[in-house]
Amino acid sequence: MKSKKSICLFSLWLLVPLLASNAIASGQEPQLSPAERKIAAARRAVAEHPEKYQFYNDLALALIRRVRETSEFNYYDQAEDALKQSLRLAPDNFESQKLHILLILGREQYAQARDAARALNKRMPDDVMVWGYIADADLALGDYDDAEKRTQWMLDLRPGNTPGFERAARLRTFYGDFDGAMDFLRQAYLATPPSDSEDLAWYTSQMGDLDLMAGKVEDAGKFFTQALQLFPRYYLGLEGMARVRMAQHRSAEAVELLRQRNQVACHPQDLLALGKALEAAGRRDEADRAYREFEAGVRGLIAKPGNADRELVLYYVDRAHRPDEALRIAQIEVARRHDVATLDAYGWALYANGNFAEARRQLEKALSVGVRDATLFFHVGCVASKLDDRTAAARYFKQSLDLNPFSDVAAAAREALDRRAPASATLR
Repeated sequence: MKSKKSICLFSLWLLVPLLASNAIASGQEPQLSPAERKIAAARRAVAEHPEKYQFYNDLALALIRRVRETSEFNYYDQAEDALKQSLRLAPDNFESQKLHILLILGREQYAQARDAARALNKRMPDDVMVWGYIADADLALGDYDDAEKRTQWMLDLRPGNTPGFERAARLRTFYGDFDGAMDFLRQAYLATPPSDSEDLAWYTSQMGDLDLMAGKVEDAGKFFTQALQLFPRYYLGLEGMARVRMAQHRSAEAVELLRQRNQVACHPQDLLALGKALEAAGRRDEADRAYREFEAGVRGLIAKPGNADRELVLYYVDRAHRPDEALRIAQIEVARRHDVATLDAYGWALYANGNFAEARRQLEKALSVGVRDATLFFHVGCVASKLDDRTAAARYFKQSLDLNPFSDVAAAAREALDRRAPASATLR
């Protein structure tokens, strides 16, 4: 799977299936989402047959799917209650145990999820989704080689399965192969029934994210627009369009999009993006209030499932200027996972505390995966600059700008590049 797949940028019309629902086709929001319909059906089945454990499993799965539709984590608690009922009726039922792994993955209990998935995999080695759950945990923990092996098993066991395509796309993104990732997402999209509107919107939003990472702002905007047409008021579509508007220096529109997003479902961590947009729009007092509410809200989540520790680390380095606290939180997070984003946050906190050699080591771990990310390149450039490695600093600042001249760090990278003349040393 590591061999790169090259594709041409496909036209947006290729992504638009003929939707069965006239409400969706006309841009009107249906009364119930796909997950809501499944929740309602499962509740009716449970009421009619409370002795059947499978209906509780159906309810739990629908509730878990509702989390992705809304980003409201309280549905996990309801799903857990349903699974308890299923296990009470049938203590050894495989489907409930599998769904419990999906639940704890959603709660970011990755090590526990991987242990449970490995045990279940021994019991049923041909179950594709269990392999996928192991891969999910491996990805979150930073074990990319193992994640690739599990994903390849998924594709070998059942060629053409969309969960396998989805995980392969994530891996290709981590490896810096945006074209390969886009190809896998396209295959997943085209294999998804038109009635699964949230799935289609999710895949389309992921495509938008890929184009944003590559600095293709206009293309990204088309994907996010499509996501919102497929699933009106979809929070990922609204978030994505807000990032597009920020890249286009249309910050007032970004503010309104983020306010719409927060009307759908608002968590404390969502206020960070709103604060940035308000600040860019010149609304300093409102931005300060959003930042304060963000900090107060996410501090209560430190080290807990569903936390915003990495975002808080970057906030304390870049905005609040509390490097000691940034490093404390980064150390908590890096103790439980070593994925690229965590290593980047940890390295940046080390940099802010003047530990440039260790910051370099941690950021090099992230780079070794093959990831291409404008912010990571900028961070490495800053570390190289502090180590008086001007050639490497200039190279990484240029890579950041070449990859995405519209990123949050683009202006700082451009300024740093302008004032540095390269020397002979290199950062390896």
